[in-house]
Amino acid sequence: MYVKVCGLRTARDVDAAVAAGADAIGFVFSASVRKIGVEEARGLAERIPESVLTVAVVNGIAAVDAARMALEAGLDAVQLHGDYPRAEFDAIADSPLRRIRATTLSPETDVRVGAFGEDLLLLDGVVPGSGDRWDLAALDAVKPEGHWLLAGGLTPDNVAEAIAAAAPWGVDVSSGVESERGVKDPGLIRAFISAARA
Repeated sequence: MYVKVCGLRTARDVDAAVAAGADAIGFVFSASVRKIGVEEARGLAERIPESVLTVAVVNGIAAVDAARMALEAGLDAVQLHGDYPRAEFDAIADSPLRRIRATTLSPETDVRVGAFGEDLLLLDGVVPGSGDRWDLAALDAVKPEGHWLLAGGLTPDNVAEAIAAAAPWGVDVSSGVESERGVKDPGLIRAFISAARA
């Protein structure tokens, strides 16, 4: 089970996620309690082994600007989170960065992985980073195939159940491993990754 831990802001957070076996680590560059700057992200990314995917997570920032920020920070991928059209993904198609399309599941959502040229698809709750769970039964009729991540309200206590219900390729967590909003808890990070892989 592929596990991405998102919204990390400190060396302690990063070290805990790497030690626990995270496959990917996300840094938020858009307005959020978890936002960090490009230089901060660069310093943190230098602590992360090459085997772990490092991701710039953005919302409301043009793809070309997001890609520039990700490259300046020395990251591997950019996650366009929200209602980005195909043209935004096309705009960074020549970039060396991997592209992640993160969106909410609705009747109009194209759940085909790669439909916008992305490498990974992430299906999230209506309010990203809120910790709110969403109805996974909605996936029964439109199950994605391939490399897709389930996100939205996942915690160490419910991730195994969510995996059993949705059968994703991977999972993504942010608020579910926090002791308070925006503050990661190393113990919860370890517990989440362990539960996801159990």
